[in-house]
Amino acid sequence: MVEPKITVTVKLFAAYQEAYGLPELRLELPMGTSVVAVRDRLIADQPQLAQWRDLTRFGINLQFVEPDTILQDGDEIVLIPPVSGGQ
Repeated sequence: MVEPKITVTVKLFAAYQEAYGLPELRLELPMGTSVVAVRDRLIADQPQLAQWRDLTRFGINLQFVEPDTILQDGDEIVLIPPVSGGQ
């Protein structure tokens, strides 16, 4: 049986955008994927992002969310690392 999938848009900012060289990514993910799993997938693809693992905040559809929030088909995700020059 084929596992149901969802498609999400990931808006990239700061270090994430620099690592990928793109303003956004479209990802196909298994249904039930959490937003923190998206961060972990991006870090697995771009290991230099690992330094931001514990500092990144998460947003879905323009609202800040907890890392364990489950994604829905069509969601727009933002991963927000600290801005340069911040503490």
